[in-house]
Amino acid sequence: MNIAILGAGTIARKMAQAINGMQGAKLYAVASRSLDKAKAFATEFGIPHAYGSYGDMAADPNVELVYIATPHSHHYDHMKLVLEHDKPVLCEKPFTVNAKQAREIIDIARNRKLLVAEAMWTRYLPMRTMLKTVVDEKTIGEIQSLTANLGYEMTQKVRLNDPNLAGGALLDVGVYTINFALMVLGDAVKRIDSSVLLTETGVDAQSSTTLVYDKVLAMLHSSMMANTDRRGMIYGSKGYIEVQNINNPEYIRVFDPEHALLKELKQPQQINGFEYQVQACIDAIETGKTECPQHPHAAILKVMDIMDELRRQWNLRYPFE
Repeated sequence: MNIAILGAGTIARKMAQAINGMQGAKLYAVASRSLDKAKAFATEFGIPHAYGSYGDMAADPNVELVYIATPHSHHYDHMKLVLEHDKPVLCEKPFTVNAKQAREIIDIARNRKLLVAEAMWTRYLPMRTMLKTVVDEKTIGEIQSLTANLGYEMTQKVRLNDPNLAGGALLDVGVYTINFALMVLGDAVKRIDSSVLLTETGVDAQSSTTLVYDKVLAMLHSSMMANTDRRGMIYGSKGYIEVQNINNPEYIRVFDPEHALLKELKQPQQINGFEYQVQACIDAIETGKTECPQHPHAAILKVMDIMDELRRQWNLRYPFE
């Protein structure tokens, strides 16, 4: 399948590395606002076509799937552009900056019978299935609570400090903690409580969020101020589960109530982890689906609704909203 990359930044490089290591997927084109940058990217990764216009790339009849790797604030416009050229889309997370945009994009894709998917790569990883199996085995009994954190020292990144680019920790790393909780506990959140510290520019520097379920609490922390241990913990009535690095799980460990290790599952060999979401999109397109079963549209919208509610509580709106 001929895959094009829209945007030629850091995350696009990781996707290019993944696709180049896959069977059945070919890097066909790359587009940047700078033709020189697109050409340099194309040369580095052996891509035959480089464009200095997103629209020109989207119009190329040989493009079969477009991966969007631009800043959060541009996802809506770029997905719309690509879909209106009748091309399927895999868009980097967060899908859009708010649920209203997300619903509009999903409606466009459905009306055109095109795949649109979010590149929330943790939803597609084999470790996600392995974790579900461990939880379903009920070795730790009934789940009582969950914690998850993800933070990196990113204060010098201009993009993350800029409200005009939908900056802040929530859309960049907090989205992973929310997805982790929903993958384990489901979508039946009854209430959302939160606290936040804002930067001088008015975006969220770090936050603490509690998702309240009927009988379970999920306590989540995201930060752009410091490196955290990136750990997810699931506490049950008969033990607990540790997930090292919710951003790309390295191992899953199961413990009994006395803290004795019962089981350890390690990450399978991978190119870099991005290949699984690409393969999911290829499989969905080839079978005529407009969404990936690993991360359906309903799951995308649930996360967007939660992040909208958090920003409402924080009185945080981006200038372009």
